[in-house]
Amino acid sequence: MRINAITNWAYGVTVLLTGLSGAAFILSTDSAIKERQAVEQHLVLDTLGEELALGAETRSDEARLYVMRGDERHLEAFHRAEEEERRREEATKTATNLGATPAEIAALQDIVREAEALDKVEVAAIDAYQKGDRAGAQVRLFGPEHERLQTALLETVARFRDLTNVRTGAALNEAQERSDWYAAAAKTMLGITAALFLSVLYFILKRRVAMPLTRMSGIVTRLAEQDYAVEVPLDRRSDEIGEMNKAIHIFRENGLERDRLDAERRLDQQTKDLILQMMHRLQACQSQDELAEVVARFAPQVFPNLAGHLYVLNDSRTLLSRVGTWLDPQHSAPTFPSSACWGLRRGRPHVSNRGHSDIACQHLDDEGVIGLCVPLTAQGDTIGLLYFEERSEEEFAVEASRLYLELIAENIGLAVANLQLREKLTNLAVRDALTGLLNRRCLDEALNRQPRGQAGKPLSCLMIDIDHFKRFNDEFGHDAGDVVMQYVAQIIVDTVGDAGSAYRFGGEEFTVLMPDAGEAEGFELAERLRMRIGTTPLSHRGRILGTVSVSVGVASAPDDGPVATLLTRADAALLDAKNHGRNRSVRASGLVFGDDEVQRSLA
Repeated sequence: MRINAITNWAYGVTVLLTGLSGAAFILSTDSAIKERQAVEQHLVLDTLGEELALGAETRSDEARLYVMRGDERHLEAFHRAEEEERRREEATKTATNLGATPAEIAALQDIVREAEALDKVEVAAIDAYQKGDRAGAQVRLFGPEHERLQTALLETVARFRDLTNVRTGAALNEAQERSDWYAAAAKTMLGITAALFLSVLYFILKRRVAMPLTRMSGIVTRLAEQDYAVEVPLDRRSDEIGEMNKAIHIFRENGLERDRLDAERRLDQQTKDLILQMMHRLQACQSQDELAEVVARFAPQVFPNLAGHLYVLNDSRTLLSRVGTWLDPQHSAPTFPSSACWGLRRGRPHVSNRGHSDIACQHLDDEGVIGLCVPLTAQGDTIGLLYFEERSEEEFAVEASRLYLELIAENIGLAVANLQLREKLTNLAVRDALTGLLNRRCLDEALNRQPRGQAGKPLSCLMIDIDHFKRFNDEFGHDAGDVVMQYVAQIIVDTVGDAGSAYRFGGEEFTVLMPDAGEAEGFELAERLRMRIGTTPLSHRGRILGTVSVSVGVASAPDDGPVATLLTRADAALLDAKNHGRNRSVRASGLVFGDDEVQRSLA
């Protein structure tokens, strides 16, 4: 039979079967509508009965609560429930329109009558309660008559729901069976139609043309969407289909190469952006901890497969200490001498044990670990080390990342050097060169920051003076005098600790500020200082210097005076200690300020 005849017969049969299946679907839809109507009727009637029962229970509860508590809110709720119950009773009159049977309508009428009887008992109870007969009201609401009416109402509701369940269930099953039969018939006809259509397609469209074109159409669509992961089966035919297959292969390979180049370019740009952000933040760091945090945050983003440490050299350039870490490296020591790293020795990046072809650094605890050490330099000086450790089986791409590694290391090195230089300059500006204590300028600034009113927190001040200090300079030389001042300063720092701040006031005088401490605490600290300083003899270059004693004046604010005169009062107490034999502590609050010497010191 000719293909044209087969096509015409197939077309006619397909149209016939399609019409029959359409009619079956229409009948099935009509049955489904009837099924839905039956379900809706069941839900409406069932809900109506339930609402009548619940409304009766609600009214009973509100009436009982009212006669028990006397709260008008329960009376109002009772009347509202009563109005809602009347509306539901009106709705039962329209139950005939919902398809209710005479038995169901009779049950509904029984529910209404029983609800009205129950309502009369409750209304009578409320009237009795309002007339002062509380006991009678409670007897009506909790008595056997009320219980009987309420039980009868619930039983009638249950009977009504059983009747509706039986009727609507039967109607629902009938409609469902009819709908299922028509749907099965429609599906069968559609299946026959589909089988016929597919058979015709199979015999009319030759496999050698249709199948390759269909397959290549999907491949071309995915390639047009730049999905180059699609597999293109190789077809070695020598006709147009084969040439088309070969062209698709070439297009896919070109797309894969272009994607690879684009991915490398995007990754390179992302790496540059991350490095630029890292540089900006390194320049804004104000402490070594901030710098370590910046490096630990950005290094994993630049090199996601590498864990690492940031090390900084100590002042003597002999020991490296870890100040930052990321991604939990396991094989490098937290501290090690600078000679233990080949990268520092060579002054250039060093890969330990790469392919067992190079020597491993001594600070690694496993010779089989691959580690990369990048020295940090600034202006020709080595100041630290960046250590990287592999987290996967991938090898270090040192050559490909050399520029980035050197750029990051150079910027981190400059940032560390700037912070160290800033710290040195800050120490020179705020600390005394001989004793290491804070200088007079810091003392003035600390006092200026204190509240000036009487509501401020307590603040104690100790003025400390080394007794007979000139003797050490005259007898043993100025170097010995410097040793004495350093000794006293160190004991002051150790004794004060976190309780306050120590300053060099000038010459052989020192000052201690103790926030949140009164004069009693300050005097106690002064005595501890005096005892510790005076119990240890000193020697210098083999010569015994003897013991050192100090005189201490203690003053506090704001209880004993304003902050503005704190130093003056402490100095006056110090002068009194020196005038009364030295090697003692004196409180400013115990001074008599009419004394001429004290007046002169305050002036």
